Amino acid sequence: MKYLASALPLLFLYNPSRVTAASSYADNSETAIKAMNDKWYNTTTGLWDGLWWNSANTLTAVINFALVEDSWKPTAQDIISNTYAKAPNNNEGATSTTFLNDFYDDEGWWALALIAAYDLTGNHDYLDAAIAIFDDMTTGWSTPCNGGIWWSKDKHAVVSIANELFLSVAAHLANRVSSQKDAALSWANATWSWFSNIGVIAANNTIHDGVDASCKAQDNSTFFTYNQGVILGGLVELSKATGESSWIDEAHKLAAGALAQFANGQGNILTEFGGVNEDNDLAQFKGIFIRNLAILEKASHKDAYTTVIKTSADSLWKNDQSGGLVGPHWQGPFVDVTTPSQSSAIDCLVAAAAVL
Repeated sequence: MKYLASALPLLFLYNPSRVTAASSYADNSETAIKAMNDKWYNTTTGLWDGLWWNSANTLTAVINFALVEDSWKPTAQDIISNTYAKAPNNNEGATSTTFLNDFYDDEGWWALALIAAYDLTGNHDYLDAAIAIFDDMTTGWSTPCNGGIWWSKDKHAVVSIANELFLSVAAHLANRVSSQKDAALSWANATWSWFSNIGVIAANNTIHDGVDASCKAQDNSTFFTYNQGVILGGLVELSKATGESSWIDEAHKLAAGALAQFANGQGNILTEFGGVNEDNDLAQFKGIFIRNLAILEKASHKDAYTTVIKTSADSLWKNDQSGGLVGPHWQGPFVDVTTPSQSSAIDCLVAAAAVL
């Protein structure tokens, strides 16, 4: 197996005022991570609060902090190795002790987390595990919609997020595994071709949740921030893999649609329209979006992105935080803190530290 060296982004250019601001966000990130781990991380299961796909995102948030704050790297490495060893034994719906289960989107989250773990540590075991997950995801390419992968192995639905994750994992692997680059790019290109033509991208560049039984976009579906986010990171990786800036142009269109829908009318504070009392899914979504918005910002440097990231990070710490714990509603008030709301807030704080 040949691997490409992982090129980690230069997160800061030295500027005293920027470094001071970034340090403040990094300090808040560390406070929030410590509070989260003390309250919810179970070293026996390797999961946070017993949650499965959410824990993959939580692990990704912790890893991203270690990529920003080098002093956190040893702690993150310990968490990664423990989760890698223990979590598969507590995999929801798995038929064996692996990161595979009945849901292709769950698999995609873990693949991206393991790729991030590889980027931080250089441990090829994590990358090999991600490759194995991706190979399983390819078996979902059997929908009646002339492409795309199913949401689950019982072929229950065709949803946007599973296909966005499939594209993103493929593009990430294209940048890291030379022997699989062509195949991975073929999958990513096929997925984008299907995704961009099936109708899930609305005229205002927001993304419907999926397609119905007749393979038509769910016109009345609720829009969710994570559908707007995962695709951004995938397109950035495609641009890196191909050297083509057109992928970044596509990402900018989708980001603009997302910010108009979820942030600009809310004082540039990212908002999920699920109400204050958000469940574990909704509470996770904003962090996924803002994590990927930061990836796009680092690739293209747009003030509009930095403004939303910084304004959201400032607001959640001021209005939605107590003792390092953060709730799901970044404008406040502070209510109903959970692992997903906490890890989403960490995603936002880490994003702010990374882009400033």
